[in-house]
Amino acid sequence: MNITSKIVALSSAVAFALQIALALLMLRYFSPEEVGTFSVISQIGFFWTTLALAQSPLGLLANHGSSVFDDARQAWVSSLQRFVWLLPVAALAVWWSDLSFVSALLWALLLSVCQLTWMLAQSMRLRMLDSWSQVAVRVLPPLVALLVASGAIQLEWNGPSLLLAGLLGYAVGAAWFLPALSRTQQIAGLVTSWREPQVDSLARSLHDPLHQTIPTTQGDDRSSKLRMAHTLVDAMLATLIVLVWQRLYGAQETGWMSAPLRVMGFLPAIVHMAWAQVFLTRPRLARTNPLWIGLIGFIGVATLGASCALALQLSWLGEQWQGVWPYLLPLLIWQGTACMAAAFSHRPFQTKNARKYSLLCMGIAALQSVSLILPVLIDKEMSPVNHILFFSFTAAAGLAFLSRWQRNLISR
Repeated sequence: MNITSKIVALSSAVAFALQIALALLMLRYFSPEEVGTFSVISQIGFFWTTLALAQSPLGLLANHGSSVFDDARQAWVSSLQRFVWLLPVAALAVWWSDLSFVSALLWALLLSVCQLTWMLAQSMRLRMLDSWSQVAVRVLPPLVALLVASGAIQLEWNGPSLLLAGLLGYAVGAAWFLPALSRTQQIAGLVTSWREPQVDSLARSLHDPLHQTIPTTQGDDRSSKLRMAHTLVDAMLATLIVLVWQRLYGAQETGWMSAPLRVMGFLPAIVHMAWAQVFLTRPRLARTNPLWIGLIGFIGVATLGASCALALQLSWLGEQWQGVWPYLLPLLIWQGTACMAAAFSHRPFQTKNARKYSLLCMGIAALQSVSLILPVLIDKEMSPVNHILFFSFTAAAGLAFLSRWQRNLISR
């Protein structure tokens, strides 16, 4: 792995550790009902964010224009336009979740705007040759969230501590996008009029910071409609699982399912950010076999599952969290397989097979969605344990097929 990949991997690992600490804090000091409500609202916000972005962060990495800031600003404006159009969809999801409508929608809106900007900031900073910003943009948001949640516990505040912690964390991450929103050309013009060489250099870097170029054989060949459709399917699946659990089994069962899923789900995200995304921006430098990266991610998920099981066995989490037990193995298999798929996710863009990749992902996600809502469709009761087993093994089978297909792609 090259130095950039190592820096991103290290910062992502630190951010992951902080999020694990926050997750353990949630399990230790908050009830399953509180965690369940937070999971539903934050997932609706994530659904809103993901759909509004329409994979813009990935496009920002795969397709390079002449200016990093111009590319980032264009992606942000387009995403905000979609964000406004999607307001009725988000409102419908909040209404269906059976939570307090106005309060939940407001929290989802604030979380989504800040998270949207933060995700674009990560891609923008990854294209810039500034190693320290890679660390700060990833580490500071979860650190702030952890500190806010810890402070709320110490002060014994009875308000929406988890939602506030998440919002402030995303806001700190979004602040790293501000250079792209400033009027850089005007700043550069004013500063260069001083005719100081050092200031000239600063002005040029503000307008167009040093960044990497990519080979012509790499790129995203999908239409905007296909990217939007792919994003819609992925976002609906990620949101549907918490909404179905909330609707069918209640807030407590949702908390038992979503807490370990939140912890294990960090690993596929880290593999994608610290490996696949870096590979797209530095394609000539990485030489590590993606299979090893996927296996490391799978082992990491298994370690997290074993750690959670040990905490339950030692009663560290308390009796109210014993309902997590049946979810550990199914979620482990699902998220472990997701790490394998994430490790090879750069291949379709390297070989200009992104269109086939999206169509395949959409088909697999549709199959997973059917397995998730099957009890509702056939109007037949299914226990939460059997439901998560059926869904997780279906998801793992689809992701294993995707991993094999990506692995067989050969770069031109």
